[in-house]
Amino acid sequence: MEGVAPTLLFLLVAALIVAGAVWAWRRERERRRRFRAWAAEHGFRYDPGLRKQLLKSLSFLDRLRRGHSRRAYHVLEGAWQGRPALAFQFRYTTGSGKNQSTHWLEVFAIRLERRFPELVLHPENFLTRIAEAFGLPDVDFESVEFSNAFRVSCRDKKFAYDFCNTAMMEYLLRHRKTVLELEGDVLALFAVGTLQAEDLEPAFDHLTAIRERMPRYLFRPDAPLQSTP
Repeated sequence: MEGVAPTLLFLLVAALIVAGAVWAWRRERERRRRFRAWAAEHGFRYDPGLRKQLLKSLSFLDRLRRGHSRRAYHVLEGAWQGRPALAFQFRYTTGSGKNQSTHWLEVFAIRLERRFPELVLHPENFLTRIAEAFGLPDVDFESVEFSNAFRVSCRDKKFAYDFCNTAMMEYLLRHRKTVLELEGDVLALFAVGTLQAEDLEPAFDHLTAIRERMPRYLFRPDAPLQSTP
């Protein structure tokens, strides 16, 4: 009888592990089904597999250089309101051994009509002061409310002021969780968590709304902007 309790406990733990694995597999299968359905409806291509080359092509974005063991998967590519658009799940690891942690980010991006200097914007709190680590100077704005809500970092202050115009600040103050990076012709949004099909349309609409609030003169061929390599 003494060996019965440990055996039952072992069997219970094993059953829970198997049940958890089955549940995770079914959830992942449903997640892929939803992505495929969304992609088919919106004319996107969907690739659930790892895309190492994709991360290399976007390595200029600060948040995609975090940690190690970086992975991009569940990639959706297409066009949103006439602009090339992209979304994927980003996973990376920090630390090592017992102090190792895995992190997941949702990444959404659109291509713009021309190239721009690097600009990083995120909510103003101690957890998200990433730009400082990459040497980008902070930009202060006359709007105290906006400056208290967001940290904006850019080497070209004039461009930062042009980008964060009155209409843009008013819009972003209604979307205070916005985390974005603009560099070259890529405008990207980031969110902590696992990418879901229902996240795609709101994120692409958010990117489009941000693009539409960029002043028209920034897109003139003769606009004196510094392009990034």
